[in-house]
Amino acid sequence: MSHPFSNVSDDFFLNLNLQTTLSLPSNRETVLQFCETVQKHFTDMTSLYQRDGQEYVLEGDREAGSYQWLELHPNRLTAGWFNPPDLAQGYGFHRWLLERSIYYLGVGRMDVECLDITFGFHLDFLGNRDAIVTDALLGASPLAAVATEGFGKCIQCEPSIVFALDDDCLLQARLAVETHSNDYQVRTGQFSDDPISIYFTMRRCPQAGKLMDLDGTLVDLCDFGEDLASRVVVPQVVKPIVTAIASS
Repeated sequence: MSHPFSNVSDDFFLNLNLQTTLSLPSNRETVLQFCETVQKHFTDMTSLYQRDGQEYVLEGDREAGSYQWLELHPNRLTAGWFNPPDLAQGYGFHRWLLERSIYYLGVGRMDVECLDITFGFHLDFLGNRDAIVTDALLGASPLAAVATEGFGKCIQCEPSIVFALDDDCLLQARLAVETHSNDYQVRTGQFSDDPISIYFTMRRCPQAGKLMDLDGTLVDLCDFGEDLASRVVVPQVVKPIVTAIASS
C-alpha cells in the first residue's frame, strides 16, 4: 500500500454504503447477473453466499490481506476494500459499483436515501483497549476525571460524534471508535486479539426538490472525507491512540 493512511494503522479500509428508499431486487437471476458482472471485472471476488439475514455476499479471499467485498441487503448496497493498494483504486471500485447498480439493480436518482463513504482504521493491541482509548482521547478533559478518579478500571470507552457540515444538515460526518472488548476480558485479563477500530464516515442525504447525482456525490464525499481524515482524524484521533499503544 502506498497511500498515507496505510502508514498510520495496522489495517486501513474504505467502505461504501448506498441506502435506498425502495427495496433492491432479490431474485436469483438479477443477483447472479450483477455478481457475475462484478466478478468478471474484479476477478479475485469469487466467493458468493447468502447469510441467514438473507443478504447476499460476494467477496475475495479474506486471508489475502487485501480484498474486496460487497453485500446486497433489502434496502442497502454496501461494499469495501480492505487494505486497498491506493486510494484511487479504492475510490474507483466504489464508483464502478455505483454505476453498475443503476443498470443491474435499477437504482434511480429518486431512490437514494443516503450515500456514505467510510475511512476505517484498525489498530492492533492485546490488552485493555478501552483504557488505551481513555488515556489517548480524554487526556486532561473533564471526562477524564470521571473515567480515572476513583472509578477503577475502564471497561467501555467508545466515543462517537456526528456533526453537520452544512446548514441543512444534509452533509454529515460521523466519527466513532470501537474497542471490541467487554467486562469479562477486563475482569479475567484474557483479552481477544480484536483491534481498536476508528470509523470516519461522510454522509450525503438528498436535498428536497433535487435529484442526487451518485457519481458526483461520491467524488465530493471522497475528496472532502480524505481531506478531513488527513487533517483532523489522523493527527487528533488515530495518532494519539497509536502513541498510547506504543507507551503502554
